[in-house]
Amino acid sequence: MCLALIATFGIRIVRVVGFSMEPTIENHDGLLVDRLAYELGSPRPGDIVSLYHPHDPDRVLIKRVIAESGDEVRIVGGLVYINGKRLCDDYVDPSFRSHENWGPERVPDGSYFVMGDHRNLSSDSREWGLVPTKYIIGKVKLRWWPLQHLTIF
Repeated sequence: MCLALIATFGIRIVRVVGFSMEPTIENHDGLLVDRLAYELGSPRPGDIVSLYHPHDPDRVLIKRVIAESGDEVRIVGGLVYINGKRLCDDYVDPSFRSHENWGPERVPDGSYFVMGDHRNLSSDSREWGLVPTKYIIGKVKLRWWPLQHLTIF
């Protein structure tokens, strides 16, 4: 019974549809999302999260938290700056880096700024705005499929 409750309420298994998190997470990857990860804590910049789309809560997305409440976000020539300091985002492949300018915008209390790792193909906070805390489902902990790309995040 306890295991069934954990599986039902604590863990969510998702399959990725789309390319916005490449190369970190690829189309059709199977992921394990920890729904309890933020019961006692909060998402942190760098976390990969599962979330409801702010304008269409029937859609579930996978994105990376870039900034949290109180942070100022600015993008200059595709490079992200948080509170005036360049974000270390070496996980973004140079060919996937966009070159736009955005912001600055301060993230209000109870919200997060999220982006996909494939900046050219990602619909994210640059397009549809900030994500309220209540829309974050959980933290992506594991890529379990395909097995040869098993990854703990």
